Amino acid sequence: MKNTFTSWLIVVFVTLLFFALVLLNNTFLNSVRLDLTENKVFTLSQGSKQIISELDEPVHLHFFYSDKASKGMTQLRNYATRVESLLQEYATQSEGMIKLNIIDPEPFSEQEDQANQYGLTAATIGTAGEAIYLGLAATNSVDDQQIIAFFDPSQERFLEYEVSKLLYQLSDPEPVHVTVLSDLPVAGGPNPMTGQFSPPWAFYSQLEQLYTVEQITGEDAGIPDNTDVLLLIHPKALSEAMLYAIDQYVLNGGKLVAFVDPHSESDPMAMMGQMGVNSSTLERLFKAWGIEFTQDKVLLDALVGLDIRTPEGGVARHYGFLGLTEQQLDREDVTTSALEIINGASFGVFNHSQPSRLTWQPLLISSQNSDLIDAQMYASMQDPDAIAREYTATNETHTLAVRVSGSADSAFSTTPEDVQYPKAHTPSSQQVNVVLVGDTDMLLDRFWVQQANFFGQTILTPFANNGDFVTNLVENLGGSNALISIRSRGAFARPFEKVDALTVKAEEKFREQEQILQMQLEETEMQLAELQDGYGEGGSLVLSAEQQQAVDAFVDKKIEIRKALRDVRHQLDKDIESLGNWLKFINIAVAPLILMLLLMMVARLFKFRSTRYQQG
Repeated sequence: MKNTFTSWLIVVFVTLLFFALVLLNNTFLNSVRLDLTENKVFTLSQGSKQIISELDEPVHLHFFYSDKASKGMTQLRNYATRVESLLQEYATQSEGMIKLNIIDPEPFSEQEDQANQYGLTAATIGTAGEAIYLGLAATNSVDDQQIIAFFDPSQERFLEYEVSKLLYQLSDPEPVHVTVLSDLPVAGGPNPMTGQFSPPWAFYSQLEQLYTVEQITGEDAGIPDNTDVLLLIHPKALSEAMLYAIDQYVLNGGKLVAFVDPHSESDPMAMMGQMGVNSSTLERLFKAWGIEFTQDKVLLDALVGLDIRTPEGGVARHYGFLGLTEQQLDREDVTTSALEIINGASFGVFNHSQPSRLTWQPLLISSQNSDLIDAQMYASMQDPDAIAREYTATNETHTLAVRVSGSADSAFSTTPEDVQYPKAHTPSSQQVNVVLVGDTDMLLDRFWVQQANFFGQTILTPFANNGDFVTNLVENLGGSNALISIRSRGAFARPFEKVDALTVKAEEKFREQEQILQMQLEETEMQLAELQDGYGEGGSLVLSAEQQQAVDAFVDKKIEIRKALRDVRHQLDKDIESLGNWLKFINIAVAPLILMLLLMMVARLFKFRSTRYQQG
């Protein structure tokens, strides 16, 4: 009786202890997290925490998720759970400034009408055609509104960036002011070649639709104070005052996108045939920042060179006109992750120089089939075949566009004489945020967009992502430093690296044997066809015993080779199947057995202590 009472007492004590620990955790440790994933995918980055801490009014997040309608959609439901978990983390970190409301917009309900009013996307998924909502609407106290129409599972690595951007835009609704500094006619104007007025370049018109845009030239004395992003295009002859203004703008936290070029096809001087005046750089600033740019070298790339039409009417690959594809774009940076192709011409190359304290993140790179050629020689050759003859593969990649951030020094020791600058000189900074692009020609319409006239209206049809690239850069840099610092969250779905390694090893092991057998099969089929064709000549369809025996032998050999091929292809998956069987055995048999042994040990330990307690 005493033994039974003691056992019940232990059970009651353990139960009360469990509930007490749960209560303590929910009360005092709700904000404590332990993220053991490799890339900390369940932990908010420091940039997101900074944006949350700077909220000056409550924000309401309305997460619309079709829970009932998505039953059976395992992958989508798992993704929705991760989105909800992340939003809960935002609400927890905000200490009450972010209110999260989770809504299931069932068909024909008020909640569905609310989702439509916010402008969320109803995706038709599945055979039954149900409308699935998986979006977010955010509002503040003055009814400003920002939405994520639908959380795309393929863009999960940018989930934190999108949510943090939404919070930032809601807390700072002022429009982004973009200052374009260029002497090129990007905003339209008189064309020296035709004498007519040219319209604005397509990328410039696109920016004007999204932001407040102002153009200045290199002869101006300074940069407007309200500039959020400075777009510097082909800086050839900047005044001392303007160069100093750019230097101080960057060191004081300004965001800069600089397009420089060793040979600008868009330079009016270049188009009129003048040599040696169509390159651009920021050599003085680059030197102070620890950056090198090949102003006198043009990149050639045999792999991504574009096919162009020659004056003779033929088609030839131009190694200097490049079509950069997904393999040459950074898939981890938010500005280039969703782009497919960027076209440009006569790119220059960026390199580190010592010393440099800047963080270096290439956005565009060449393929390994690349080479550098003298810019003057390149400019003098119009024939793509002549350029190709100057090409020699170097088997190395080159950086064509790069994001740099961190610490840098001023290119000026003090404010230059005869320069009127309203602020004190800044000698160095730790908040540099600059994107450098080694080409200006990618901004030309002919490299990325087609124009057509539709009943008096000009219709632009992009065939490359050049305009998207510029817009993404402005949108990204137009946010705060905290927003810029947020990168992809890493992989939620971990790849089976062991399986991938086994696949590569198996293919290396059996591919050569498969190729040999395939060659033997082709040779046997060819001999068999020749033998049969030979017997059919002259209309003779009767084969002698020896001839029939030879045909039968070739047929048998063909069957044996095809069987051997099937065996080889089966071997490709043998090691993977073996690994899968071992994993199943461990999960089904070994793991439960170990758990049972541990429980038995715990039970014996309790029994041993109970026995000692009774004896005592």
